[in-house]
Amino acid sequence: MTVTSVTIEELRALIAGVLETEPEEVTDDAHFAHELDIDSLLMLEISTRVETAYGVPENAVAASGAATLTELHAFLASKLTRETSPSPLVRSRPLSDPAARLFLLHHAGGSHLLYRGWAEHFPKDWELCLLEAPGRGHLQALPLIDDCDRLVDYFHTAIAPLLDRPFGFFGHSMGSLIAYQLTRRLRHEGAPLPNWLGVSAYGAPRGEAGADGRPHLMSDDELRGWLRSVGGSPPQLLDDDAVWRKFAPAFRNDFKLLDTWAPPRNPEPLPVPLSVFGGRQDRLIGEDRLLSWRAFTTHFRGLERYDGDHFYLMNHRRPLAAAITAAMRSSAA
Repeated sequence: MTVTSVTIEELRALIAGVLETEPEEVTDDAHFAHELDIDSLLMLEISTRVETAYGVPENAVAASGAATLTELHAFLASKLTRETSPSPLVRSRPLSDPAARLFLLHHAGGSHLLYRGWAEHFPKDWELCLLEAPGRGHLQALPLIDDCDRLVDYFHTAIAPLLDRPFGFFGHSMGSLIAYQLTRRLRHEGAPLPNWLGVSAYGAPRGEAGADGRPHLMSDDELRGWLRSVGGSPPQLLDDDAVWRKFAPAFRNDFKLLDTWAPPRNPEPLPVPLSVFGGRQDRLIGEDRLLSWRAFTTHFRGLERYDGDHFYLMNHRRPLAAAITAAMRSSAA
């Protein structure tokens, strides 16, 4: 049943019940993961109970990024007392007059949470805009989009009013494709272009659709096995049936988007500085595929590789943020 108010004591009791502990052990500012030792499965149980109790969309709690009882209470109070139009933009540090904007696009099966905590590593006068694809997080109620052009349309509409100052795109894996196509769309329409484009863990377009296989047509067991073998998703998501059932539709949808996208034939190189990033142990994308991006820009800024697999960026936030900041500033000079 949907309710219209929430108290912090109600939430404290709910979380304590999941943890099978006394309510006073759940203090207002204790960090869920670090101090209360709540792992991903316990957090999933807490999220589900909160969403059921207060009638908020599925996965909204996880998408909020709330890490303490105080933050969770503030999120729910805001959610229950005001109506907001669904938007794919998540602005973790909104600024009224930012010097620059950086748009971040997530991987297949993922959400804006890939970039949670990134803002603290960038200049204080930059605004980070995290783009969320429909059907996940706070957009859970919206239908998934399995076509690249339609997803580009959706994001383009959302970001168009924000291109009034220097900006850049950074995409990881599937997000790289969307960032590239967004840039092509802006150029086609004569709109402002990004000062810089960053692509991560994704090879440059090849001459045919589905060149890397068609995982969206795999059986459930095959898809989970393939993701596990290539390091395409965290093990805790793949190994737990309940968690997998929540996220499987988004994975299959996004892989259909990738598998069915038709690359442009002989595309003209973009007049935008482009940098490439990847993990040295990435079993999905090798160095040759990453370097092939040089043919898609008139200003290739090189390849930077870090220790790690397809999700290398999880362990290199600070140096990656420094590299992005330097690249954007250099491109704008």
